[in-house]
Amino acid sequence: MKHHLDFEKPLIELQQKLDELRRAQLSNPLGLQLEDEIRVIEAKLAETRRQIYAKLTAWQRVQLARHPLRPYFLDYARQSFTEFSELHGDRLFADDHAMVGGFACLGRHRVVLIGTQKGRDTKENILRNFGSANPEGYRKALRLMRLADRFGLPIISLIDTMGAYPGVGAEERHIAEAIAVNLREMMRLEVPIIAAVLGEGGSGGALGIGVADRVLILENAYYSVISPEGCAAILWKDRKAAGQAAAALKITGRDLLEFKLVDEVIAEPDGGAHHDPAATAAALKAALIRNLEEVLAVPGPERLRQRYQRFRGMGHFSIRTRPASEAAAPSENVAGNGASSPASPEVPDVASDAGPGVSNPTAPS
Repeated sequence: MKHHLDFEKPLIELQQKLDELRRAQLSNPLGLQLEDEIRVIEAKLAETRRQIYAKLTAWQRVQLARHPLRPYFLDYARQSFTEFSELHGDRLFADDHAMVGGFACLGRHRVVLIGTQKGRDTKENILRNFGSANPEGYRKALRLMRLADRFGLPIISLIDTMGAYPGVGAEERHIAEAIAVNLREMMRLEVPIIAAVLGEGGSGGALGIGVADRVLILENAYYSVISPEGCAAILWKDRKAAGQAAAALKITGRDLLEFKLVDEVIAEPDGGAHHDPAATAAALKAALIRNLEEVLAVPGPERLRQRYQRFRGMGHFSIRTRPASEAAAPSENVAGNGASSPASPEVPDVASDAGPGVSNPTAPS
């Protein structure tokens, strides 16, 4: 009740009324008379909960993804996996507590498990750096992934971070280079890689451990190049437009599945993962095992080819230019001598499957 969100207010009011009736029933010798009213309130509470969580906006899902009671990496490591044994350090600078990893078992499969960990209180958040890893965190993750590749162990990556840490120290130790190396090396690893977004999937900080054969996402998680608040500050000059930005960014599981940026959306209990962590952990485990076994069935060279094509195929674009007949009237040149530039010739549409930032050699310059 302490951490309820604004859109959950109708549920809070009904729950309070239900609790009052139950207390009255216990203290009243004739409490059986209240049973009918209690059943009516319980039914109304269930229906209201169903209606609210069936029609969540993108911003409301972002709020659920950030809920302080939502299960974090270590919660799933205990409930969805067994025999988790943490490994520490990047062997270069330090041990980053925001990035956690080690050996574990997923069902009958031995795996290397890595992921980002947030804190529950101020002390733990300082230790975990609010789930935002430094360069040494990504280098530790890469060390563990290379270890997995050496011993033929599948890699499971669980993502829940606002993004990589943007501090001065991180820049001095080359955070961009650390993430870039991870992107390159994860594309080359010969073992299967399954990634799942648990809550927040923020920018390169998430992608730094997210290059995988399959990418899953929990129903109320989000995966985005920028936070809604950051987008709102840039485009609307007002962070209060975060709700509008969240809708425009298309960052929820359903949108990402439609754009083929994720492979599966894992359902959560009504109210979010924090309402039933055990059920959420069981659903995550089942989805991870199913996808891992499907990927294991693909031969290694073909798996690498599919992984490359998966990311290469993101960011389809086309270039359209107006034909000469529709070109705007020529304007005077800079010198002002009345000379005009010739109309551009008609150029056909150009489509490319190149990813973002990759030039299309057939496109006009």
